[in-house]
Amino acid sequence: MKLLWFIPTFGDGRYLGSARGARDTKYAYLRQIAEAVDSLGFYGALLPTGRTCDDSWIAASALIPVTQQMRFLIAIRPGLMSPTLTARMVASFDQYSNGRLLLNVVTGGDPVELAGDGLHLKHDERYDLTGEFLHIFRQILSGESVDFTGRYLQVQDARLFRPGVQKPHPELWFGGSSPAGHRIAAEHVDVSLTWGEPPQDVAAKIAEVKSLAAAAGRTLRFGLRVHIIVRETDQQAWQAADGLLKYVSDESIAAAQKTFSRFDSEGQRRMTRLHGGRRDRLEISPNLWAGVGLVRGGAGTALVGNPETVAARLLEYAALGIEAFILSGYPNLEEAYRVAELLFPLLPIDDQPKRATAAYVGPFGDSPVSPAWRG
Repeated sequence: MKLLWFIPTFGDGRYLGSARGARDTKYAYLRQIAEAVDSLGFYGALLPTGRTCDDSWIAASALIPVTQQMRFLIAIRPGLMSPTLTARMVASFDQYSNGRLLLNVVTGGDPVELAGDGLHLKHDERYDLTGEFLHIFRQILSGESVDFTGRYLQVQDARLFRPGVQKPHPELWFGGSSPAGHRIAAEHVDVSLTWGEPPQDVAAKIAEVKSLAAAAGRTLRFGLRVHIIVRETDQQAWQAADGLLKYVSDESIAAAQKTFSRFDSEGQRRMTRLHGGRRDRLEISPNLWAGVGLVRGGAGTALVGNPETVAARLLEYAALGIEAFILSGYPNLEEAYRVAELLFPLLPIDDQPKRATAAYVGPFGDSPVSPAWRG
């Protein structure tokens, strides 16, 4: 099991859909989260991409020197970036971080945002372009000189002169719920991602992608992106979930759902269908809560409960074939500590980077008391 966290380059806070308690995610705050991820022993962290986010490559580069072992899962954007320029960026980051780079292949799902960035292709066309991009990109990073003429991309003598640390290249992670997305995953990537859907739906996705990959002579691994609301008791956890929606109005839900309806992302459609924009049916599977998706695009579900319950649900997904879990919580700084404290001891994460531990000697002997305690 590999557990990753989330670095929110677009804002953070204690409540959904509200400016109350909101935090300006400047560098100092993102550094705090990255240092927590690194010291607590998370495998790495996802940095989001999109026009409302700070640039993930710049943010991650600034966090390399303040971390030692965590990996950075950063987006590459076919259609917005050329495969050769991306290969140079990847190799440079991989060198400077000493191999701590993971790649998140993002095809995009909001036509309005994509048009603002100059990309006007329809859904399946974008996945075809992604296939061409990855064909060129993987060959370049493998040390080949590439000549390629496709429908969308054309390169002559494309090559990389200064390779990165990881061979042949950093792992390619990719989320796609449509048939076109499954095809790209099966043909090109190392880790196929899904958002947090009920286990039976996740199992069906895994089976589909596995079958397509086998037909292409490949195998791949699987990951899950989901929020976590874990507390010492179930009652406290569900109260915390309800508290996230404390300042969410029906009008803000309607406005958010109207925006999401323009997306041509199958994954976003699946997230929306889980709750239908309604507050009264948010537990869509045992301990799987869809309240986040009322006002947040993308990953819209959270696992809610006490540590033993949440760990059991994660292990259910692991039994289906999920190896990597990209987790997050509100706010992300405090929740990173909470998840490490309450969940790490219950999960098989021996391959995580070494976690910092300490025991402090107090007046009553060895105990995990804060060193600032002066009682």
